[in-house]
Amino acid sequence: MMNEILWPANFTPGFTDNFVSNEVIVAGLSTADVWPLLSNAPLWPTYYANSANIRFHDGKGPELEEGMRFYFETFGFPVEAQVLEYVAPANGKPGRVGWHGWGGEGDTRFDMYHPWLIEDLPGGRVRILTQESQKGKPAQELAKTKPNAMINGHQDWLDGLVAAAFKRKAS
Repeated sequence: MMNEILWPANFTPGFTDNFVSNEVIVAGLSTADVWPLLSNAPLWPTYYANSANIRFHDGKGPELEEGMRFYFETFGFPVEAQVLEYVAPANGKPGRVGWHGWGGEGDTRFDMYHPWLIEDLPGGRVRILTQESQKGKPAQELAKTKPNAMINGHQDWLDGLVAAAFKRKAS
């Protein structure tokens, strides 16, 4: 049985303006190979071109941690964020990280929750699941885009994360 994302009540999918889900299951990698690349936010731009200018508040970082505030840019939006969940994978339990992100004002205001779940599966496989639930006018507009920019962007993130994990494992 596979695990699922844990949602803050105000971001439950189906009750927000936009929701996307991306997942890969890959043989030959483990949570130990993938987690360090995701939990160390300054590494994101090295394998995901749609992330930039990552900065931390309060002298924290580079490793994410629960309660931490940080800033980054993605999909053309400046995003202030706070980590609401951070549990490193251990003893057969999945790794979980999720952040609330926000930005803009008035009609440009958006709020989102972007969680990740990384778990080892039988047969030397790893499952990487990322989902995002969004609120606000920009989220309503993103939900209508064809092709879906969020699904494609998150798939690029997953593909880059997997490629970087294989590259790191080989070195």
